[in-house]
Amino acid sequence: MSCVHIIDDDEAIRDALSWLLESRGVAARTWESAETFLAAWRADLRGCLLLDIRMGGMSGMELFDRLLAQGCTLPVIFLTGHADVPMAVAALKRGARDFVEKPFNDNDLVDRLLEALAAEAEAYARLASKADRASRLASLSARERQVMDLILEGLMNKVIADRLGISMRTVEVHRARVFEKMGAKTAVDLARLVAGE
Repeated sequence: MSCVHIIDDDEAIRDALSWLLESRGVAARTWESAETFLAAWRADLRGCLLLDIRMGGMSGMELFDRLLAQGCTLPVIFLTGHADVPMAVAALKRGARDFVEKPFNDNDLVDRLLEALAAEAEAYARLASKADRASRLASLSARERQVMDLILEGLMNKVIADRLGISMRTVEVHRARVFEKMGAKTAVDLARLVAGE
């Protein structure tokens, strides 16, 4: 489930942020430490992170670095009560989405989190579409792939049959299978799907 993961060692802050998000209809999950979140992190986790910079134990920045090393692509918004421009610049250069200072404006913070969730949802949809396209292409036999490539060149069935040294009927059968497996109705649809549009 996509949600805002609030990682802060201050229980009062966690509760306040969780309540704030829930009052705006935004799902939230709280974590008491960087270590707890890191132990539970999985590559398929969805949402965004609201991460306190200074925590007992592992700091927010250390957690960020560990997550980056593990391939985490979730948007991260750092939250800090200690204004530190060099730290903010370093975090943003390494890929953090935003850096928010305490005290913060509630509406502004929620808006930033909603933008982060929307960006993550869009990125997830792009990856899912790419994976679906790759799966469909992988389901084609070698001959179906050859026929598809020639369809994409704009060749007619007769020309494809001559080019591959097979009957026109066989080309028609492969053509139908290509369209079915790729989920395309026309050659234009097929070209768009293969191009990833």
